[in-house]
Amino acid sequence: MNQYPLWKYLLILVILLTGLVYTLPNFYGESPAVQVSPLRASLKADAALLEQVGIILKSAGLTPEISTLDGNSVKARFADTDSQLKAKDALTGQLGENYVVALNLLPRSPQWLTSLHALPMYLGLDLRGGVHFMLQVDMKAALNKALEATTGDIRSALREQNIAYSGVTREGDVLLVRFRDTETRGKGEAEIKQRFPDYRLDSQDESGAYSLRATLKPEAERRIQDSAVQQNLLTLRNRVNELGVAEPVIQQQGVDRVVVQLPGVQDTARAKDILGRTATLEVRMVDDEHQATPGVVPPFGTEMFKDRSGAMLLVKKQVILTGERINDAQPGFDNRTSEAAVHINLDGVGARKFKEATRENVGKRMAIILFEKGKGEIVTAPVIREEIGGGRVQISGQMSTVEAQDTALLLRAGALAAPMEIIEERTIGPSLGAENITRGFDSTKIGFMMIAIFMVGYYLMFGTISVLALGANLLLLVALLSMLQATLTLPGMAGIALTLGMAIDANVLINERIRDELRNGVTPQAAIHAGYDRAFGTILDSNVTTLIAGVALFMFGSGPIKGFAVVLCLGIMTSMFSAVLVSRAIVNLIYGRKVRLAKVAIG
Repeated sequence: MNQYPLWKYLLILVILLTGLVYTLPNFYGESPAVQVSPLRASLKADAALLEQVGIILKSAGLTPEISTLDGNSVKARFADTDSQLKAKDALTGQLGENYVVALNLLPRSPQWLTSLHALPMYLGLDLRGGVHFMLQVDMKAALNKALEATTGDIRSALREQNIAYSGVTREGDVLLVRFRDTETRGKGEAEIKQRFPDYRLDSQDESGAYSLRATLKPEAERRIQDSAVQQNLLTLRNRVNELGVAEPVIQQQGVDRVVVQLPGVQDTARAKDILGRTATLEVRMVDDEHQATPGVVPPFGTEMFKDRSGAMLLVKKQVILTGERINDAQPGFDNRTSEAAVHINLDGVGARKFKEATRENVGKRMAIILFEKGKGEIVTAPVIREEIGGGRVQISGQMSTVEAQDTALLLRAGALAAPMEIIEERTIGPSLGAENITRGFDSTKIGFMMIAIFMVGYYLMFGTISVLALGANLLLLVALLSMLQATLTLPGMAGIALTLGMAIDANVLINERIRDELRNGVTPQAAIHAGYDRAFGTILDSNVTTLIAGVALFMFGSGPIKGFAVVLCLGIMTSMFSAVLVSRAIVNLIYGRKVRLAKVAIG
């Protein structure tokens, strides 16, 4: 009556052993490491790079615990942070500017576990330590950038169609396009409507001037703002990838804010510098007809910027090219002066625009302006000697090698659609993270022990079996989280503790049902069978309702709430398995073989 077939015992045993294997890596902890990643798309992390890293470390008198290829990077693990920092300095000096060397943490799991893809759970910011940033996107700047870009695009569109116009100017949030007569204005209106459907056009006649007023539609404004946030999210992810951070959290919060969490980051100053810098590139023409005078309002249609030498220059507001057209940016050196420089490759549209601009402005100066945190600085303003095609541009001008490398990283990672400002910053040290882990582990351990004492004292042997099933539940839950490479946070640890408390409910229901059957005079074997069968429906109903709540938390929650929901939902599934199958398998092994069972120890 109370016997499983052999295959079911073996299946349960295999599941528990698998759970044990995938839980083990979480007990080994992490070691400091360095990660070497290629900067250029043409370079790959391969066996040759792994060998080169090994030679450099050996020459520096450093012996890593292990060096491996992991994706498109080489990782070397060390016993202490001193060796890690020495390794970073040695690798940075020897590998040059084609590779980025980042500090990281790697699990200390044995190689046989790693070969089975048994990896520890990622720890969240509150457990591992790291940095938390809240950034705010400048939505007005995103709209201004879109309007400035459209101003130049309207000029290009009208020129392509040979439609004569008197001028295209911007007045606040309105673009004003002037024509000489109504017929030309009609042609221009048709062309602009076709090319720029996001703008509403209104005709305006004043003292012989025939104009079109173009204003952004409200839905287009919202789309531009949403697009700016999404592009900034993508750009930030690219930058974080350059830093070599494992399992970063980068997500939108509200309409115009972005949260960035970098667990395990040790170079907090560099992380803040790279994320906080909002480098965008603009190419404009220099206004040499007027003189830049500090303290004097610049002429209409121009702006005043400083160059690297501190001199003021007048630059036209019309933007010829932006950083969005950059395909690649690499640090290097100027062939003529041997100064540090950044070499830029433009996409097809950018190359065409740059070629047109240089062809039409031979003999004039072109300014390349780098904007950081809303402030623009002219990096270089060379005279255009000839038409420049091919989409290759060089930025140089009194910059250091480190500055060229950082600028290339920012431009290569992608241009921000709008400037962002860090409005909140928190740093959680590794010691505080370790304290949180200790507290979370202790609370789970104490909770487990208290449940065990109660169950054994109240239900005797069946209580002991329930505790063993609860241990299997915890083992399988941790194994599942490790297999999914989930990020464990403090709310997640709370979810584990809650799961233990909820999981024991199923065993309490089973034990009480068996007691009821025994009180009704049923034989012990029949009571065990009836107890498990009749309690199953109640257990299923209670777990399904909790699972619905967990799914709702996951769907509509964010951040820590989602982490809690994942642990809760997985815990419900593992508790169903352990409370019903594992506990009954143990009961069957202990009592199932006794044909004439007189009594059971159930309190």
